[in-house]
Amino acid sequence: MSDTPVDFDAPQNNAGAAARPPRATDPLAAINASPAVGDGGADMVQLLTPEGQRVPNATYDPIIGALTDDELRGFYRDLVLIRRVDTEATALQRQGELGIWASLLGQEAAQVGAGRALRPQDYAFPSYREHGVAWCRGVDPMNLLGLFRGVNHGGWDPHEKNFHLYTIVIGAQALHATGYAMAIQRDGDVGTDDPDRDAAVISFFGDGATSQGDVNEALVFAGVNHAPVVFFCQNNQWAISVPNEKQIPSPLYQRSSGFGFPGVRVDGNDILAVYAVSKTALDHARSGQGPTFIEAFTYRMGAHTTSDDPTKYRVSAEVEVWKHRDPIERFKAWLVREGIANRTFFDQVEAEADELAASVRKRCLAMEDPEPTAMFDHVYVEEHPLIEAEREQLRTYLASFEGSH
Repeated sequence: MSDTPVDFDAPQNNAGAAARPPRATDPLAAINASPAVGDGGADMVQLLTPEGQRVPNATYDPIIGALTDDELRGFYRDLVLIRRVDTEATALQRQGELGIWASLLGQEAAQVGAGRALRPQDYAFPSYREHGVAWCRGVDPMNLLGLFRGVNHGGWDPHEKNFHLYTIVIGAQALHATGYAMAIQRDGDVGTDDPDRDAAVISFFGDGATSQGDVNEALVFAGVNHAPVVFFCQNNQWAISVPNEKQIPSPLYQRSSGFGFPGVRVDGNDILAVYAVSKTALDHARSGQGPTFIEAFTYRMGAHTTSDDPTKYRVSAEVEVWKHRDPIERFKAWLVREGIANRTFFDQVEAEADELAASVRKRCLAMEDPEPTAMFDHVYVEEHPLIEAEREQLRTYLASFEGSH
């Protein structure tokens, strides 16, 4: 989060926003203009500047205008609370309480914006960093920590939350999502004009995953079958230690045109823009108009995971540039400017974040380790000879230690 606080006493206005150049509407206009790292380019949809100034947009303004002040304050609460969960989880891993943790620091707006655009009947397929989407789908953060602590295999019911278990295999979830979307289509739950029935699917992955065969195969199937799926790529500029320019010769959002469906680049640190673009794409899918590829242009402020050291491959100056594009401070500045939230509200959210962090820590430390043989319990519905043999082998091994009886 930026070190520059919002000045509640300064005059608030929207001066300068109207002077910004209009956004291009043709997603292919910059086909030969791959922007530099950190520059989203003229075609990037942005509704809030890094300074929190509103950028008019005829396409998406009606969507933002339909949001209530309570919903907008709820967006801010989501951003702050999930960042606090993330910060606490990182600290717990450093203290040996989690085996590993994949931080979402800097990507909160991309995840919450997309997560809040989903309807209850929509289905999300995450990778392993979508803690903000999990929060929006009602997944208890302790289930996430339990996975990284090694005491569960996910801990939530995907069918209850319409949020699939985390996927560690890079890009595999794109195929899962496309298959699920094709099933929804064949069940007739698309294009009925029933808002409680029509459903869409969203698949989350990073820029590095776009180099995987699984993602490209999913794009082929989705395009050919006109599947109701949204591919949401969080381009955080780094595929572990590989920068965009080493794997992406042209803007990611333009790839979808080769598969026969539209793509759009959105400022991934602008929660209003992400919400509006995601809602539009999901509505497009639910109505039977097929898939969309969204590239959320954002930045991974921390390490790839807690086992990574980003200082080995990127310079601190780059990180400093992105600190000034912080999604929470940007949105906070706009809420203050518009008179939607005040100091009392922000103080209440901070107090709630403190309580949440304390609860996360307490509940994490209280997690009990499972019985070692529990890993075999739910591999198959019925007993399996090989699994039973492996279970017995582990029992014998554990019993061989002194004092195990």
